[in-house]
Amino acid sequence: MAERAALEELVKLQGERVRGLKQQKASAELIEEEVAKLLKLKAQLGPDESKQKFVLKTPKGTRDYSPRQMAVREKVFDVIIRCFKRHGAEVIDTPVFELKDFDIAGNFDPMIPDAECLKIMCEILSSLQIGDFLVKVNDRRILDGMFAICGVPDSKFRTICSSVDKLDKVSWEEVKNEMVGEKGLAPEVADRIGDYVQQHGGVSLVEQLLQDPKLSQNKQALEGLRDLKLLFEYLTLFGIDDKISFDLSLARGLDYYTGVIYEAVLLQTPVQAGEEPLGVGSVAAGGRYDGLVGMFDPKGRKVPCVGLSIGVERIFSIVEQRLEALEEKVRTTETQVLVASAQKKLLEERLKLVSELWDAGIKAELLYKKNPKLLNQLQYCEEAGIPLVAIIGEQELKDGVIKLRSVTSREEVDIRREDLVEEIKRRTGQPLCIC
Repeated sequence: MAERAALEELVKLQGERVRGLKQQKASAELIEEEVAKLLKLKAQLGPDESKQKFVLKTPKGTRDYSPRQMAVREKVFDVIIRCFKRHGAEVIDTPVFELKDFDIAGNFDPMIPDAECLKIMCEILSSLQIGDFLVKVNDRRILDGMFAICGVPDSKFRTICSSVDKLDKVSWEEVKNEMVGEKGLAPEVADRIGDYVQQHGGVSLVEQLLQDPKLSQNKQALEGLRDLKLLFEYLTLFGIDDKISFDLSLARGLDYYTGVIYEAVLLQTPVQAGEEPLGVGSVAAGGRYDGLVGMFDPKGRKVPCVGLSIGVERIFSIVEQRLEALEEKVRTTETQVLVASAQKKLLEERLKLVSELWDAGIKAELLYKKNPKLLNQLQYCEEAGIPLVAIIGEQELKDGVIKLRSVTSREEVDIRREDLVEEIKRRTGQPLCIC
């Protein structure tokens, strides 16, 4: 410790010597020589291990978002939230789950909530404009019935389901090899499964399977097919039946889904004419899980439930990549007007005006420099995408007006100060009053 203290003192003295030589404007050679001595002493001193080091790291599984990324993210969430609210959704926050008694009275058609979930899913994906998509639907009961008639042992239902669910990524031959070679399924049973799971289509496929001599004899499968037929009727009324495909290979979430299952995938444009579009990734999914809530009810009551989840992170990445490819500018603020000054010594006037605008509910800002150049203020608006500039000058103050400038057209008009708020709201489409 004593040796280190001595070295620290030498470093301090040498540092003072270097600063003194610089103040005296000594020769460059002498200063360089003394700086070299200082650096040598610092190297001998080394780091102080007693001082705590702070390393900032992003927690595992999380990421930082820049202002540009957050602007894109908020727009994605805004589209999703507005769509749900349009369908009568309510917002909840459930940090703690508290079980209450449920009272479900009256009869209702269980396919209507499923159809509306699919409608919401289609509306969200269409509004986000992230490309062509397809929603695949199936039913847990059809899968269970299909496996039963094909001869899959009950103990292998789930593991065979996981193999079938890979058909959107690998060929049927690979899936069959896995079922037979790795999971011990009889080859003839796998072939029977293959006859079903490679089929996909619309309501016509549902009607075809309702006439299937084996599948139609299974009670579970028959219930599922009848419900899917009704579902397609509602999807037609909602105008989205062309976006939906009945896909017998969709087999996920079977630990909790009890009826209809659905998943939305983005489609890749075919390379050659006549080819089918390829799925490039799931962006939303959902289904019916009538038994899930009852697991937490001491009385085990059945509570009908449907739900859907949106792959926000994947959608966000797709939107971000698309904007970068198009080199499209993204606004990171919602500022409607910049309060600017045309001459010097008008900071107080800018502060008064921006405060008036804030109090009136206008999204406004100003540059923090005391005397910013007008050109710099206008350039800031162009870079930030701010549509309007409220310019204060000495003449404007005398006349009791504010010069309002459109950033895109560069048109300027004098507005009486008392009319400024109304004019900004009119131009930005903001309601003149909050009722």
